[in-house]
Amino acid sequence: MTRKYHSKKHQKRKLTWLWVTLGALLITAVGILALNTQPVPLSDVYSTQTVAAMEISPAEAYTKFEQGAFFLDVRGQDEWDQFHIQGSKLIPLDQLAARLAELPKDQDIVVVCLSGHRSQNGTTILLQAGFSHVYCLNGGLQAWKDANYPLE
Repeated sequence: MTRKYHSKKHQKRKLTWLWVTLGALLITAVGILALNTQPVPLSDVYSTQTVAAMEISPAEAYTKFEQGAFFLDVRGQDEWDQFHIQGSKLIPLDQLAARLAELPKDQDIVVVCLSGHRSQNGTTILLQAGFSHVYCLNGGLQAWKDANYPLE
């Protein structure tokens, strides 16, 4: 009887270790998947090549300005207060996604910031939201200023 008892006890112990091992493997697999699965940033939805293709020079932007394009400034309020393009609308980049309804869908939009980096991000947000006539001022307001185009 003791041998039979030890055999059942041994089988039970083996079965317990089998479940513990399978559980550990499952937890490890879930952990690996969780670490490798990250949300896709908006900048990856439209490649940097796509956004770069939508970049326009200060001269091209000025032509659009003269034609009545909508200029969107994505800098902060303090930067805006220092200088900005006449008639442009300020919507800081961190508020842009929540304020898309303030933008025209049927008009060219030129996105600007000081150097061009934030305006690339703004352009990506607008493209992702379904805007199609969106341009990014290459070199930003610094390039606009260097070209002696009007500022307020």
